[in-house]
Order: sequence, then structure tokens, then C-alpha cells
Amino acid sequence: MPILRTEAIICSQLHHGEHGVIARLFTPEHGLMSGYVRGGRSRKMRPILIASNKVMAEFRSRNEDQLGGLTVELLESRGPWLGEPLALAALEWVSALISSCLPQDNAYPQLYSAMEALLSAICGAPSARGWAQALVQFEMLTLSELGFGLDLEKCAVSGEMENLCYVSPKSACAVSHDAAIGYEAKLLPLPQFIMEKNNTPSWDEIFMGLELTGYFLERNFFNDKRNVIYSSRNILVDRLKRVVA
Repeated sequence: MPILRTEAIICSQLHHGEHGVIARLFTPEHGLMSGYVRGGRSRKMRPILIASNKVMAEFRSRNEDQLGGLTVELLESRGPWLGEPLALAALEWVSALISSCLPQDNAYPQLYSAMEALLSAICGAPSARGWAQALVQFEMLTLSELGFGLDLEKCAVSGEMENLCYVSPKSACAVSHDAAIGYEAKLLPLPQFIMEKNNTPSWDEIFMGLELTGYFLERNFFNDKRNVIYSSRNILVDRLKRVVA
């Protein structure tokens, strides 16, 4: 019976049978994995299986094609932040994004590291100012890792490499300021902090970035029944806007 022991981040769970759950976990070297947790709905296990918690997971299965058993030990709980509406919305969205978009059993070590850093920032920063920019960059990385990255190296119209101010919603390619004249309303604004990693953005720029990544996430991953999952992102953005206001 193969055994895999690894640290992991709880992403989602689904009730299975009377007492168990099927949990989806994001691991650093094996990507998104699923396992059956016996007694996962018990009072003891519920606080451990909270989405965004970091655990030590042990997967057991008889063969690679069979859903295996899963046991988990809590390494880091993010339960204390579930009473904070903004932090809760952020933790739920980041976990749901990974759970719903990543293919099973494909490794994304860079994305795992970025997710762990983002979750820590959400729980550790004194305000959303400390993680909102990182959220945009995490969504950009997710798009890139899954083959839907934005092409921001040069203008798709003129080939110009400077003054890139927009993104085409059709091609996901950058468009320069001059090439966009007369077509601005049909393009998505490109905030400069996405281009300049050391740039500290304003809140307006952060929301511009969230609009940009949100457009391509919704188009590529959430244009079907999963749009119910995407609604958790809308809740997060609305709460961010209320905090800033």
C-alpha cells in the first residue's frame, strides 16, 4: 500500500458518507491531491480540515487510480481569522481558486510557495494593505502556471516595449498608450505595479489589477457551474472596497 507523507494546505472538502469527507489538499511536490478522511466530520477533525490550514498529510492507497485514505495532523491553524470578515473572504477565495482550477496530481512548487506566503500575509499583516498587492500577483501567477498567462512583453499592435498601459481582453496581450488611442474603452487598464515589481501601488491601481486578473480568471475557469465558486471572489473584492472607503 503506497504511502506519501507531505506538508499540505487544505483547499476544500466534500461530505462523503455519514461521517467522512473527501478533502483536497495542495502539496509542494505533488500538486493538488484528494483523499478520504475517515471521521472527517467529527468535532475533533472539523477544526483541522478548515480551508487554508497547513497540515502534515499522509496519503494511503492500494493503487494510483484509487482514492486513498488520508490522515492529517495540524501544523498551522488559520481558524482564529475566520471571525474577521475580510480575512475570511480572502482565505476562502485563495483556497477555492486552487481547489477548483488546478489539475490533479500536477506539481506547481512556485505556486505552492506563493500561496503559503499569501496566506501567511493575510493572517499576519496589520491591514489588507499588506497583502492586497500580493493577491493580484498570486492570481497573475496562477494564470501563468495554468497556461493562460498575460503577454506583457511588448505591444501587440506596434511591437513597442514601453508605455504599455492596456491589455486586450481577446488576446491577453499588452497594448501601448499610443496604439490604444480611440480604443481605450474596449481594453483593460494595465496597472504599472504589475510591470514594475518594486512599485508600491495605490488602492485604485490594486483594484485595477483585480479587475484585470478577475476578467481572465472568470473567462478561462469560471464560465460554467463553477461561477458559484467565483462569487466568493466578488465578496472579497466588495469587502476590500468597503474597507478602503
